[in-house]
Amino acid sequence: MIDVKYLQQNPDKVRRNNEKRFKDIDIDETLALVDEQLEIIKEVEVLRAAANDIASSIPNVSNDEKSELIAKGKELKEQVKEKEESLGSIERRLNDLLSTFPNILKDDVPEGADETSNIIERTVGTPPVFDFPVKDHIEIGEALGLIDTERATKTSGARFAFLTGDAVLLEFALIQYTLSILTSEGFTPVIPPHMVSTKAMSAMGYLQRGGEEEIYHLKNDDLVLIGTSEQALGPMYMDEILDPADLPIRLAGFSPCYRREAGSYGRDVKGILRVHQFDKIEMFSFTDPDESDKEHSFLLSMQERLMEGLELPYRVVKLAAGDTGSPSARTWDIETWIPSQDQYRETHSTSNTTDYQTRRLQTRIRRDGKNEFAHALNGTAFAIGRILIALLENNQQADGSVLIPEPLRPFMGGRDRIQAN
Repeated sequence: MIDVKYLQQNPDKVRRNNEKRFKDIDIDETLALVDEQLEIIKEVEVLRAAANDIASSIPNVSNDEKSELIAKGKELKEQVKEKEESLGSIERRLNDLLSTFPNILKDDVPEGADETSNIIERTVGTPPVFDFPVKDHIEIGEALGLIDTERATKTSGARFAFLTGDAVLLEFALIQYTLSILTSEGFTPVIPPHMVSTKAMSAMGYLQRGGEEEIYHLKNDDLVLIGTSEQALGPMYMDEILDPADLPIRLAGFSPCYRREAGSYGRDVKGILRVHQFDKIEMFSFTDPDESDKEHSFLLSMQERLMEGLELPYRVVKLAAGDTGSPSARTWDIETWIPSQDQYRETHSTSNTTDYQTRRLQTRIRRDGKNEFAHALNGTAFAIGRILIALLENNQQADGSVLIPEPLRPFMGGRDRIQAN
Protein backbone atom coordinates (compact mmCIF):
# COMPACT_ATOMS: atom_id res chain seq x y z
CA MET A 1 0.00 0.00 0.00
CA ILE A 2 1.30 3.45 -0.84
CA ASP A 3 1.70 6.19 1.75
CA VAL A 4 -1.45 8.32 2.00
CA LYS A 5 0.59 11.34 3.06
CA TYR A 6 2.80 10.94 -0.01
CA LEU A 7 -0.34 10.79 -2.16
CA GLN A 8 -1.71 13.97 -0.56
CA GLN A 9 1.56 15.87 -0.93
CA ASN A 10 2.49 14.56 -4.40
CA PRO A 11 -0.71 13.83 -6.35
CA ASP A 12 0.86 14.74 -9.69
CA LYS A 13 3.81 12.40 -9.12
CA VAL A 14 1.47 9.57 -8.18
CA ARG A 15 -0.68 10.29 -11.24
CA ARG A 16 2.39 10.21 -13.47
CA ASN A 17 3.58 6.97 -11.81
CA ASN A 18 0.22 5.33 -12.51
CA GLU A 19 0.36 6.50 -16.12
CA LYS A 20 3.83 4.99 -16.53
CA ARG A 21 2.44 1.71 -15.24
CA PHE A 22 -0.67 1.99 -17.42
CA LYS A 23 -2.94 1.99 -14.36
CA ASP A 24 -6.20 3.92 -14.54
CA ILE A 25 -6.95 4.89 -10.93
CA ASP A 26 -9.19 7.75 -9.76
CA ILE A 27 -6.81 9.80 -7.62
CA ASP A 28 -9.33 12.59 -7.07
CA GLU A 29 -11.87 10.17 -5.60
CA THR A 30 -9.19 8.74 -3.32
CA LEU A 31 -8.13 12.17 -2.07
CA ALA A 32 -11.77 13.15 -1.54
CA LEU A 33 -12.26 10.07 0.62
CA VAL A 34 -9.13 10.93 2.63
CA ASP A 35 -10.52 14.43 3.27
CA GLU A 36 -13.91 13.00 4.23
CA GLN A 37 -12.27 10.51 6.56
CA LEU A 38 -10.30 13.25 8.33
CA GLU A 39 -13.39 15.46 8.64
CA ILE A 40 -15.45 12.71 10.27
CA ILE A 41 -12.58 11.85 12.64
CA LYS A 42 -12.56 15.50 13.77
CA GLU A 43 -16.35 15.46 14.23
CA VAL A 44 -16.13 12.27 16.31
CA GLU A 45 -13.42 13.82 18.50
CA VAL A 46 -15.62 16.89 19.12
CA LEU A 47 -18.65 14.73 19.99
CA ARG A 48 -16.61 12.55 22.34
CA ALA A 49 -15.13 15.58 24.06
CA ALA A 50 -18.65 16.95 24.61
CA ALA A 51 -19.83 13.59 25.97
CA ASN A 52 -16.85 13.48 28.36
CA ASP A 53 -17.61 17.00 29.59
CA ILE A 54 -21.17 15.96 30.31
CA ALA A 55 -20.08 12.80 32.11
CA SER A 56 -17.66 14.74 34.32
CA SER A 57 -20.25 17.38 35.24
CA ILE A 58 -23.08 14.99 36.21
CA PRO A 59 -21.88 14.42 39.82
CA ASN A 60 -21.94 18.16 40.47
CA VAL A 61 -25.52 19.03 39.42
CA SER A 62 -29.02 18.56 40.79
CA ASN A 63 -31.15 15.50 40.06
CA ASP A 64 -33.31 17.40 37.56
CA GLU A 65 -30.23 18.55 35.67
CA LYS A 66 -28.76 15.05 35.80
CA SER A 67 -31.67 13.60 33.86
CA GLU A 68 -31.27 16.24 31.19
CA LEU A 69 -27.50 15.71 30.94
CA ILE A 70 -27.86 11.91 30.81
CA ALA A 71 -30.31 12.25 27.93
CA LYS A 72 -27.93 14.63 26.17
CA GLY A 73 -25.06 12.19 26.74
CA LYS A 74 -27.04 9.34 25.19
CA GLU A 75 -27.83 11.51 22.19
CA LEU A 76 -24.14 12.31 21.72
CA LYS A 77 -23.23 8.61 21.94
CA GLU A 78 -25.77 7.83 19.23
CA GLN A 79 -24.26 10.53 17.05
CA VAL A 80 -20.78 9.08 17.65
CA LYS A 81 -22.06 5.62 16.71
CA GLU A 82 -23.56 6.94 13.46
CA LYS A 83 -20.38 8.82 12.62
CA GLU A 84 -18.22 5.76 13.33
CA GLU A 85 -20.39 3.62 11.05
CA SER A 86 -19.95 6.20 8.29
CA LEU A 87 -16.23 6.32 9.03
CA GLY A 88 -15.96 2.53 8.79
CA SER A 89 -17.67 2.55 5.40
CA ILE A 90 -15.35 5.29 4.12
CA GLU A 91 -12.24 3.54 5.43
CA ARG A 92 -13.21 0.27 3.74
CA ARG A 93 -13.74 2.07 0.44
CA LEU A 94 -10.50 4.01 0.90
CA ASN A 95 -8.51 0.85 1.67
CA ASP A 96 -9.98 -0.83 -1.40
CA LEU A 97 -8.89 2.10 -3.56
CA LEU A 98 -5.44 2.41 -1.99
CA SER A 99 -4.80 -1.30 -2.56
CA THR A 100 -5.12 -0.69 -6.31
CA PHE A 101 -2.30 1.86 -6.34
CA PRO A 102 1.04 0.37 -7.43
CA ASN A 103 4.30 1.21 -5.69
CA ILE A 104 6.17 4.34 -6.70
CA LEU A 105 8.78 3.43 -9.30
CA LYS A 106 12.45 4.26 -8.92
CA ASP A 107 13.69 6.99 -11.25
CA ASP A 108 15.90 4.58 -13.20
CA VAL A 109 13.04 2.28 -14.26
CA PRO A 110 12.65 2.53 -18.05
CA GLU A 111 9.33 3.57 -19.53
CA GLY A 112 7.36 1.14 -21.64
CA ALA A 113 4.17 -0.88 -21.63
CA ASP A 114 5.55 -4.41 -21.64
CA GLU A 115 8.61 -6.66 -21.89
CA THR A 116 9.52 -5.26 -25.31
CA SER A 117 10.72 -2.12 -23.50
CA ASN A 118 12.88 -3.99 -20.97
CA ILE A 119 16.58 -3.10 -21.04
CA ILE A 120 19.29 -5.74 -21.34
CA GLU A 121 22.01 -4.43 -19.05
CA ARG A 122 24.61 -7.13 -19.66
CA THR A 123 25.08 -10.60 -21.09
CA VAL A 124 27.39 -13.06 -19.33
CA GLY A 125 28.78 -16.22 -20.89
CA THR A 126 28.36 -17.64 -24.37
CA PRO A 127 25.59 -20.05 -25.38
CA PRO A 128 27.04 -23.50 -26.13
CA VAL A 129 27.42 -24.70 -29.71
CA PHE A 130 26.55 -28.37 -30.24
CA ASP A 131 27.73 -30.61 -33.07
CA PHE A 132 24.79 -32.99 -32.53
CA PRO A 133 20.99 -32.61 -32.51
CA VAL A 134 19.99 -30.68 -29.40
CA LYS A 135 17.52 -32.37 -27.07
CA ASP A 136 15.14 -30.53 -24.78
CA HIS A 137 15.07 -31.17 -21.06
CA ILE A 138 12.16 -33.58 -21.17
CA GLU A 139 13.90 -35.79 -23.77
CA ILE A 140 17.07 -35.75 -21.69
CA GLY A 141 15.16 -36.32 -18.46
CA GLU A 142 13.17 -39.26 -19.79
CA ALA A 143 16.25 -40.91 -21.33
CA LEU A 144 18.20 -40.64 -18.06
CA GLY A 145 15.30 -41.50 -15.75
CA LEU A 146 15.13 -38.01 -14.25
CA ILE A 147 11.67 -36.67 -15.14
CA ASP A 148 8.34 -38.50 -15.42
CA THR A 149 5.45 -36.30 -16.51
CA GLU A 150 3.31 -39.16 -17.85
CA ARG A 151 2.84 -40.81 -14.46
CA ALA A 152 2.44 -37.41 -12.78
CA THR A 153 -0.42 -36.64 -15.17
CA LYS A 154 -1.99 -39.94 -14.16
CA THR A 155 -1.76 -39.11 -10.46
CA SER A 156 -2.26 -35.33 -10.44
CA GLY A 157 -3.20 -34.00 -13.88
CA ALA A 158 -1.44 -31.67 -16.27
CA ARG A 159 1.53 -29.47 -15.28
CA PHE A 160 2.93 -31.85 -12.68
CA ALA A 161 6.07 -34.02 -12.76
CA PHE A 162 7.88 -36.67 -10.78
CA LEU A 163 11.58 -35.91 -10.34
CA THR A 164 13.41 -39.18 -9.88
CA GLY A 165 16.88 -40.61 -9.44
CA ASP A 166 19.73 -38.23 -10.15
CA ALA A 167 17.32 -35.32 -10.66
CA VAL A 168 16.53 -35.50 -6.96
CA LEU A 169 20.22 -35.66 -6.08
CA LEU A 170 20.86 -32.72 -8.41
CA GLU A 171 18.13 -30.69 -6.71
CA PHE A 172 19.60 -31.31 -3.27
CA ALA A 173 23.07 -30.54 -4.60
CA LEU A 174 21.73 -27.20 -5.83
CA ILE A 175 20.20 -26.54 -2.42
CA GLN A 176 23.44 -27.35 -0.59
CA TYR A 177 25.51 -25.29 -3.02
CA THR A 178 23.17 -22.32 -2.70
CA LEU A 179 22.88 -22.38 1.08
CA SER A 180 26.63 -22.75 1.50
CA ILE A 181 27.09 -19.46 -0.35
CA LEU A 182 24.14 -17.59 1.12
CA THR A 183 24.90 -18.50 4.73
CA SER A 184 28.46 -17.24 4.26
CA GLU A 185 26.91 -13.87 3.38
CA GLY A 186 24.75 -13.68 6.49
CA PHE A 187 21.52 -15.24 5.23
CA THR A 188 19.57 -17.30 7.74
CA PRO A 189 18.11 -20.48 6.22
CA VAL A 190 14.35 -20.75 6.77
CA ILE A 191 11.80 -23.44 5.95
CA PRO A 192 8.54 -21.46 6.17
CA PRO A 193 4.94 -22.64 6.45
CA HIS A 194 3.50 -23.61 3.07
CA MET A 195 0.17 -22.04 4.03
CA VAL A 196 -0.45 -18.48 5.21
CA SER A 197 -3.59 -16.60 6.17
CA THR A 198 -5.44 -14.50 3.62
CA LYS A 199 -4.65 -11.50 5.84
CA ALA A 200 -0.91 -12.13 5.48
CA MET A 201 -1.16 -12.77 1.75
CA SER A 202 -3.24 -9.65 1.26
CA ALA A 203 -0.72 -7.60 3.22
CA MET A 204 1.98 -8.77 0.82
CA GLY A 205 -0.13 -7.44 -2.08
CA TYR A 206 -0.85 -10.78 -3.78
CA LEU A 207 -4.63 -10.92 -3.50
CA GLN A 208 -5.35 -7.66 -5.29
CA ARG A 209 -5.63 -7.00 -9.00
CA GLY A 210 -6.57 -10.56 -9.95
CA GLY A 211 -3.91 -12.21 -7.80
CA GLU A 212 -6.55 -14.51 -6.33
CA GLU A 213 -6.77 -16.25 -9.71
CA GLU A 214 -3.17 -17.45 -9.40
CA ILE A 215 -3.44 -18.75 -5.82
CA TYR A 216 -4.71 -22.01 -4.36
CA HIS A 217 -7.16 -20.93 -1.66
CA LEU A 218 -8.15 -23.33 1.14
CA LYS A 219 -11.46 -21.62 1.77
CA ASN A 220 -12.57 -23.86 4.63
CA ASP A 221 -9.58 -22.69 6.65
CA ASP A 222 -9.10 -19.17 5.26
CA LEU A 223 -5.57 -20.12 4.24
CA VAL A 224 -3.71 -19.96 0.94
CA LEU A 225 -0.83 -22.04 -0.40
CA ILE A 226 2.27 -19.93 -0.99
CA GLY A 227 3.40 -19.31 -4.56
CA THR A 228 6.89 -18.39 -3.31
CA SER A 229 8.43 -18.46 0.14
CA GLU A 230 8.62 -14.65 0.22
CA GLN A 231 4.86 -14.69 0.82
CA ALA A 232 5.58 -16.31 4.19
CA LEU A 233 8.92 -14.61 4.91
CA GLY A 234 7.47 -11.08 4.74
CA PRO A 235 4.69 -11.75 7.28
CA MET A 236 7.23 -13.48 9.54
CA TYR A 237 7.93 -10.02 11.01
CA MET A 238 4.40 -8.65 10.76
CA ASP A 239 3.43 -6.20 13.55
CA GLU A 240 7.00 -6.00 14.84
CA ILE A 241 9.46 -3.16 15.44
CA LEU A 242 12.91 -4.20 14.27
CA ASP A 243 16.14 -3.17 15.98
CA PRO A 244 18.23 -1.11 13.50
CA ALA A 245 21.31 -2.88 14.88
CA ASP A 246 19.94 -6.16 13.47
CA LEU A 247 19.58 -4.83 9.91
CA PRO A 248 19.81 -6.00 7.28
CA ILE A 249 17.86 -9.13 8.17
CA ARG A 250 18.64 -11.59 5.37
CA LEU A 251 16.60 -14.77 5.00
CA ALA A 252 16.98 -17.69 2.60
CA GLY A 253 13.67 -19.50 2.40
CA PHE A 254 13.34 -22.97 0.89
CA SER A 255 9.85 -24.19 0.08
CA PRO A 256 7.56 -25.74 -2.47
CA CYS A 257 5.67 -23.15 -4.51
CA TYR A 258 2.09 -23.66 -5.67
CA ARG A 259 0.67 -21.77 -8.64
CA ARG A 260 -2.53 -22.28 -10.59
CA GLU A 261 -0.93 -20.83 -13.75
CA ALA A 262 -4.25 -19.22 -14.61
CA GLY A 263 -4.21 -17.68 -18.06
CA SER A 264 -1.17 -19.67 -19.21
CA TYR A 265 -3.06 -22.41 -21.03
CA GLY A 266 -1.19 -23.54 -24.11
CA ARG A 267 2.08 -21.94 -22.95
CA ASP A 268 5.04 -24.10 -21.94
CA VAL A 269 2.84 -27.12 -21.39
CA LYS A 270 5.68 -29.57 -22.03
CA GLY A 271 8.10 -30.49 -19.26
CA ILE A 272 8.76 -28.62 -16.02
CA LEU A 273 9.12 -24.98 -17.09
CA ARG A 274 5.62 -23.91 -16.05
CA VAL A 275 4.10 -26.27 -13.50
CA HIS A 276 1.66 -26.09 -10.59
CA GLN A 277 4.24 -27.16 -7.98
CA PHE A 278 7.98 -26.60 -7.82
CA ASP A 279 10.69 -25.98 -5.23
CA LYS A 280 12.56 -22.72 -4.84
CA ILE A 281 15.14 -20.98 -2.67
CA GLU A 282 14.21 -17.34 -2.19
CA MET A 283 16.26 -14.51 -0.70
CA PHE A 284 14.41 -11.92 1.38
CA SER A 285 15.79 -8.84 3.15
CA PHE A 286 14.51 -6.25 5.60
CA THR A 287 16.59 -3.07 5.55
CA ASP A 288 16.87 0.50 6.68
CA PRO A 289 15.13 2.68 4.03
CA ASP A 290 18.42 4.45 3.26
CA GLU A 291 20.07 1.11 2.46
CA SER A 292 17.46 -0.61 0.28
CA ASP A 293 18.92 0.38 -3.09
CA LYS A 294 22.31 -0.90 -1.96
CA GLU A 295 20.69 -4.12 -0.74
CA HIS A 296 18.89 -4.52 -4.07
CA SER A 297 22.20 -4.39 -5.93
CA PHE A 298 23.58 -6.89 -3.42
CA LEU A 299 20.76 -9.37 -4.07
CA LEU A 300 21.39 -9.10 -7.80
CA SER A 301 25.11 -9.70 -7.22
CA MET A 302 24.29 -12.85 -5.24
CA GLN A 303 22.13 -14.14 -8.07
CA GLU A 304 24.95 -13.56 -10.53
CA ARG A 305 27.50 -15.19 -8.22
CA LEU A 306 25.33 -18.31 -8.01
CA MET A 307 24.84 -18.37 -11.77
CA GLU A 308 28.50 -17.83 -12.60
CA GLY A 309 29.44 -20.71 -10.33
CA LEU A 310 27.32 -23.00 -12.50
CA GLU A 311 28.78 -21.44 -15.68
CA LEU A 312 25.36 -20.97 -17.26
CA PRO A 313 24.97 -18.28 -19.95
CA TYR A 314 22.61 -15.54 -18.81
CA ARG A 315 21.69 -11.90 -19.17
CA VAL A 316 20.53 -9.25 -16.70
CA VAL A 317 17.38 -7.36 -17.67
CA LYS A 318 15.87 -4.28 -16.03
CA LEU A 319 12.10 -4.39 -16.36
CA ALA A 320 10.16 -1.51 -17.89
CA ALA A 321 7.46 0.28 -15.92
CA GLY A 322 4.58 -1.60 -17.51
CA ASP A 323 6.25 -4.97 -16.91
CA THR A 324 7.08 -4.29 -13.25
CA GLY A 325 4.80 -5.89 -10.66
CA SER A 326 2.66 -3.54 -8.59
CA PRO A 327 4.45 -4.12 -5.25
CA SER A 328 7.88 -3.44 -6.80
CA ALA A 329 9.65 -0.11 -7.17
CA ARG A 330 12.30 -1.72 -9.39
CA THR A 331 12.82 -5.23 -10.72
CA TRP A 332 15.73 -6.97 -12.40
CA ASP A 333 15.30 -10.34 -14.07
CA ILE A 334 17.97 -12.84 -14.97
CA GLU A 335 17.24 -14.75 -18.15
CA THR A 336 19.13 -17.98 -18.78
CA TRP A 337 19.93 -19.51 -22.17
CA ILE A 338 17.72 -22.49 -23.03
CA PRO A 339 19.28 -24.30 -26.03
CA SER A 340 16.18 -26.21 -27.15
CA GLN A 341 14.25 -22.93 -27.42
CA ASP A 342 17.19 -21.00 -28.87
CA GLN A 343 16.43 -18.12 -26.52
CA TYR A 344 16.90 -16.71 -23.03
CA ARG A 345 14.10 -17.42 -20.55
CA GLU A 346 13.47 -15.80 -17.19
CA THR A 347 14.82 -17.87 -14.28
CA HIS A 348 15.36 -15.22 -11.57
CA SER A 349 13.80 -12.00 -10.40
CA THR A 350 14.76 -9.51 -7.70
CA SER A 351 12.59 -6.61 -6.54
CA ASN A 352 12.82 -3.71 -4.13
CA THR A 353 9.31 -3.26 -2.73
CA THR A 354 10.47 -0.38 -0.46
CA ASP A 355 7.73 0.16 2.18
CA TYR A 356 4.83 -0.99 -0.01
CA GLN A 357 4.49 -4.34 1.74
CA THR A 358 5.83 -3.40 5.18
CA ARG A 359 3.26 -0.59 5.47
CA ARG A 360 0.39 -3.06 5.53
CA LEU A 361 2.44 -5.64 7.41
CA GLN A 362 3.24 -2.95 10.02
CA THR A 363 6.91 -3.98 10.04
CA ARG A 364 8.80 -0.97 11.36
CA ILE A 365 12.14 0.17 12.70
CA ARG A 366 12.86 2.65 15.49
CA ARG A 367 15.01 5.42 14.08
CA ASP A 368 15.79 8.92 15.37
CA GLY A 369 13.23 8.53 18.14
CA LYS A 370 10.33 7.56 15.92
CA ASN A 371 8.95 4.49 14.17
CA GLU A 372 9.10 4.22 10.39
CA PHE A 373 8.51 1.41 7.98
CA ALA A 374 11.36 -0.92 7.10
CA HIS A 375 12.06 -1.67 3.45
CA ALA A 376 11.61 -5.21 2.10
CA LEU A 377 13.32 -6.85 -0.87
CA ASN A 378 13.19 -10.25 -2.48
CA GLY A 379 15.23 -12.21 -4.98
CA THR A 380 15.22 -15.69 -6.47
CA ALA A 381 18.25 -17.75 -5.56
CA PHE A 382 17.09 -20.70 -7.67
CA ALA A 383 13.71 -21.86 -8.89
CA ILE A 384 14.75 -25.51 -9.00
CA GLY A 385 12.69 -26.66 -11.98
CA ARG A 386 13.80 -23.88 -14.29
CA ILE A 387 17.46 -24.14 -13.35
CA LEU A 388 17.33 -27.93 -13.81
CA ILE A 389 16.15 -27.28 -17.37
CA ALA A 390 19.10 -24.95 -17.98
CA LEU A 391 21.59 -27.37 -16.42
CA LEU A 392 20.38 -30.39 -18.38
CA GLU A 393 20.17 -28.62 -21.72
CA ASN A 394 23.36 -26.55 -21.58
CA ASN A 395 25.45 -29.47 -20.30
CA GLN A 396 24.13 -32.22 -22.56
CA GLN A 397 26.71 -34.36 -24.33
CA ALA A 398 26.71 -36.26 -27.64
CA ASP A 399 26.62 -39.64 -25.83
CA GLY A 400 23.41 -38.66 -24.00
CA SER A 401 25.08 -37.90 -20.66
CA VAL A 402 24.94 -34.56 -18.84
CA LEU A 403 27.97 -32.91 -17.25
CA ILE A 404 27.55 -31.86 -13.62
CA PRO A 405 28.89 -28.36 -12.86
CA GLU A 406 31.99 -28.52 -10.72
CA PRO A 407 30.49 -26.79 -7.61
CA LEU A 408 27.74 -29.43 -7.45
CA ARG A 409 30.01 -32.48 -7.72
CA PRO A 410 30.96 -32.66 -4.01
CA PHE A 411 27.23 -33.02 -3.24
CA MET A 412 26.81 -35.80 -5.83
CA GLY A 413 29.46 -38.21 -4.66
CA GLY A 414 32.21 -36.56 -6.68
CA ARG A 415 30.71 -37.62 -10.02
CA ASP A 416 31.29 -35.38 -13.02
CA ARG A 417 28.28 -36.49 -15.09
CA ILE A 418 24.82 -38.04 -15.12
CA GLN A 419 24.50 -40.93 -17.52
CA ALA A 420 22.22 -43.82 -18.31
CA ASN A 421 22.67 -46.92 -16.17
